Parts: sequence; structure tokens; C-alpha cells
Amino acid sequence: MDKTEDTTRLGGKLLIAMPGMGDARFHKSVIFLCAHSEDGAMGLIVNKPSPALCFDELLEQLSIESGARARSLPIYFGGPVELNRGFVLHSGDYLQSGNTIRVDEEFGMTASLEVLKALARGDGPQKALLALGYAGWGPGQLESEIARNSWLISDTSLELVFSSDDNGKWAGALGALGIDPRLLSTSAGRA
Repeated sequence: MDKTEDTTRLGGKLLIAMPGMGDARFHKSVIFLCAHSEDGAMGLIVNKPSPALCFDELLEQLSIESGARARSLPIYFGGPVELNRGFVLHSGDYLQSGNTIRVDEEFGMTASLEVLKALARGDGPQKALLALGYAGWGPGQLESEIARNSWLISDTSLELVFSSDDNGKWAGALGALGIDPRLLSTSAGRA
């Protein structure tokens, strides 16, 4: 990363874990940053589906009736913070007053039962993924990790974030930066 790059407004960007990432929970992670300010940052891992739970089971646990037009959504490990809390990252065509964080024109994030009910009816956002837990950073923590070369920053796209090829998202995000993942080293250097 160019040290002059502005890291004060990273909401709506992707964080791509570098191979030398010290925390195994983030190995080859792609994180969509929902919010970033001087107070910290919050994002959702978008390439690690959770094999332990499916959308239909979640609806059943929450006593939400599924309609004939309901979509089957994978549930992702969104990050290690508040693993019992759900977040729906979705396309910008959906807005729930008071509950949706509008990240930018293309993306929003909603954490309410109402968005789950809308998805169960077959309504709601055109594109969506459900994450349990989130990745969070305190003031200055993310900037420090970026300076240590733990993360690359990239622009995002609906196609990449909502792709069904979860195994290809990490390499795809790197490819969008013109980086061949096979050429990345697990150690950082200083010139």
C-alpha cells in the first residue's frame, strides 16, 4: 500500500488478508468494510461460509415462516466478534428506515429481523448475504495492521462480494488489484 493512501475513509472497501496474517481466523479472508472512522472499523468476512447452519434452519430457530419465493442464502462467519449476532450485507436497492446502514450507493447493511422476514418472503434486497459475527477494530488498530502489511485495500464490486465462488473471492480480489496470489510472500520487507 502506498503510505500516502488515505486510510481514514475505508467504508465500502475490501480488506484482503495477506499470506503472513498472524491470526488464523483471517487466513485468506476478504472483508467488506461496512464502517470506518476515527473511532474504529467494522466489517464482514464475505468468503467464509459457515457449514454449521443454513438459512432455513436459522428461519426455523427464529420462528420466521419461509414463503415459496424464499431464497436459499448461505450463512457466513462474519468475524470473531459477537458470533450470535446476525448481519445482512446487501445491495443498495433495499433500505429499512432506522435499521439499514447505507455504506454507499451499491451496498447497505441491515441487522434486524425485518430484513430476514423480507428475505423469507422472497422480498427484500436483490443481492444479500447473511453473516454471523463481525470483524471489529478499535481506534487506530486497523491503520496499524495496514501499516504492518497485514491487509491490502481494494475497491469492491457487487459481483465479487455476492459471488457464489467463495473459494475464489480471495484470489479474485487480489486479481482485481493486478496481483497474482502465487507471487505473494508470507513475510513483509522494508526498503
